[in-house]
Amino acid sequence: MPRVRRCRQYGCHAMCPLPNHYCPLHIEHEAEYLASRERWRNKERSKAQVHKYNTVTRNRTVTKQEQYNFYRTRQWAHLRQSVLDRDHYLCQYCRVIGKLTPDSKTVDHIIPVEAKPSDKADECNLAVICRPCHYKKTEWERKYYGTGNGNELKDVEPIEDVKRIVLMMNGRNNHA
Repeated sequence: MPRVRRCRQYGCHAMCPLPNHYCPLHIEHEAEYLASRERWRNKERSKAQVHKYNTVTRNRTVTKQEQYNFYRTRQWAHLRQSVLDRDHYLCQYCRVIGKLTPDSKTVDHIIPVEAKPSDKADECNLAVICRPCHYKKTEWERKYYGTGNGNELKDVEPIEDVKRIVLMMNGRNNHA
């Protein structure tokens, strides 16, 4: 039996034979995808740039290094898979507004790790989130909690309710 992989087209679950990345229905995207991979591969990145990114930008503090190391553990891999199975790969933030976003593969901390490090391995503090919602939520966390590079953590009440977070992310109910 030939080796296969899932088609890269969003929402398509068809299998395609290796070395293709798209099924016969979406094969017209193959050349474009291979060209983008080639452009990425050919970008010049010196060892100094990579080292600076990893040591200065990405893991700028001991806390960030600990967080990074946590996401590389077997415990996190099992937690993440458990949450994905629990939420059926559906974005919980989109679900609040009545929209179903399938194939979401990111697991997010409802209360950010910076704000409450003790809950980083608590399954109740995790939810599946799609990319657009994750971007919005990260921006909201920077404003509400003061997370992120260059910010100071604020002493605010942690919000555990996804519905309330969605309302606040979308600019409604800011003082609830």
